[in-house]
Amino acid sequence: MNAEVVTPRAYDDVIDEIGYGPFQRKLMIICGVGWAADAMEVLLIAFALPAIIKEWSLSAGQAGLLGTAIFLGMLGGAWFWGTISDYIGRKIGFQLTVLIDSVFGFLSALSPGYVWLVVFRTLTGFGVGGTLPVDYSIFAEYLPRHKRGRYLVYLESFWAIGTIVAAGLAWLVVPRFGWRVLLALSAVPGLIIYFIRRYVPESPRYLLVNGREDEMRAVLTQVAHENGVPVPELTIAIPPRSRGVTVAALWRRPYARRTLMLWITWFAISLGYYGTFIWLPQIFVTRGFTFLRTYQNVFLMALAQLPGYFSAAYLVERWGRRPTLALYLALSGVFTYLFAVVSGLTSIVGTAVLMSFFCLGAWGALYAYTPELYPTQTRSTGMGWASGMTRIAGSLAPILGAGLLMTNFTAGLTLYAVAFIVGGVVVFALGPETRGQPLADTLETRAEMAAHPQRL
Repeated sequence: MNAEVVTPRAYDDVIDEIGYGPFQRKLMIICGVGWAADAMEVLLIAFALPAIIKEWSLSAGQAGLLGTAIFLGMLGGAWFWGTISDYIGRKIGFQLTVLIDSVFGFLSALSPGYVWLVVFRTLTGFGVGGTLPVDYSIFAEYLPRHKRGRYLVYLESFWAIGTIVAAGLAWLVVPRFGWRVLLALSAVPGLIIYFIRRYVPESPRYLLVNGREDEMRAVLTQVAHENGVPVPELTIAIPPRSRGVTVAALWRRPYARRTLMLWITWFAISLGYYGTFIWLPQIFVTRGFTFLRTYQNVFLMALAQLPGYFSAAYLVERWGRRPTLALYLALSGVFTYLFAVVSGLTSIVGTAVLMSFFCLGAWGALYAYTPELYPTQTRSTGMGWASGMTRIAGSLAPILGAGLLMTNFTAGLTLYAVAFIVGGVVVFALGPETRGQPLADTLETRAEMAAHPQRL
């Protein structure tokens, strides 16, 4: 009697069968709390900056460099951790990045002077920059395709939670206890989540691609048990081997066009977002608001980010990734410009809230979109280098803001509004739609199975 031949399956089909359940919900919280901690580290300097400028009598250039420091570190962190995790796996970076940003975030609070604060914020950024490509790669690789877009946006919504906490802490802490206590508190969530992350298993998709099939089956069996579903057949076809995990691989067919689109879009949204939000408290102060009222306004804007994310999470599955992202970027530009030119309390706060709503919705759609555009072998590298454009733009934005927003904030905000609109046009013109599609290497695997079934 001949033994039954089991036909290999595509990885996405197995993940779809295991479904979304308690394991993924737990992983989203673990990733999300770390992401909220990152938001606090990035944005708290904006809330602390008016007080630091006053205490140390900083010039506009010094203040701009202080705002830029974390982005310089994030640039190195995104490229380093993004590429290294495609070689050594997701888990090591998943643990270390959140530890690095928390430790140096805490040391920032102890800075004896301006130079030390710049150094510690740069090292904080090295950890923060690595969390983006690593966290989103590992979470995306555990998600079934019909849930992937929505839940990647939900993960990004933790950024809004971190922003709300940062704004609330600034409102409560800075007027009473000063900026150092604010920076020290921002390190606490990351230190807690570091110890929890040690128990998250390696991405099974990464294990499969790297020939560690027994480990992959063990992890998928664990996920199925936690989700309370039967363990599916785990004979999975190995995706075609890549030609090396290099940046050059991102510019080969069929990925060159999408890499161009992503790099421009990440740069554009980051220039607009960080150019506006890093200087937002100072803009409100310049327009005549008190420190206390400024923190109240920013807190209200942070609350508006949550419905922005949730609406984007609905639309990326209803309309698709491409139209949702393009529309939200365009409307971010419209309301950023209106925020610059309107007058009166109601109009200023109203346009600021709508700007925040659409901008953070666009971020959520972009985070859902990007990991779907690359195969496993280069997914983290692709995420890392795309987010590197964010860090370049984030480095430029505070310096541009120091020159533009402090002299003519209308001109500065108009520049950032144009950046949002350019990003939307590029997405609409160059972006493919990925809604309901398998991840990129699953498509390659199926093509290989169809062409050469005897190899599998």
